[in-house]
Amino acid sequence: MAHTFDELVEKQRAAAAAHAQVLHLREAYGPPAERGMTGAQAGTYETAVRAWRDLARDVQTALSEYARQTGRPRAEVEAEVERAAGAPEER
Repeated sequence: MAHTFDELVEKQRAAAAAHAQVLHLREAYGPPAERGMTGAQAGTYETAVRAWRDLARDVQTALSEYARQTGRPRAEVEAEVERAAGAPEER
């Protein structure tokens, strides 16, 4: 599947937002290892982690495909996408 640079940036932003949600839930519910979460909280947290993991994997796959298609080093493309996506407070 062909990806545009803008699509990569949006994918990176989505993964970053999902990660921020996981961090928020971890702060609100406490560390998962402590298991002081209710059943609903554990389900919400685990769903958020899966969503983040899936989005992060999609970004990595898309970055590799884009780098291969454009003939550029993957690390270079990844750094450029991360700069363009910026931190949430920078947007």
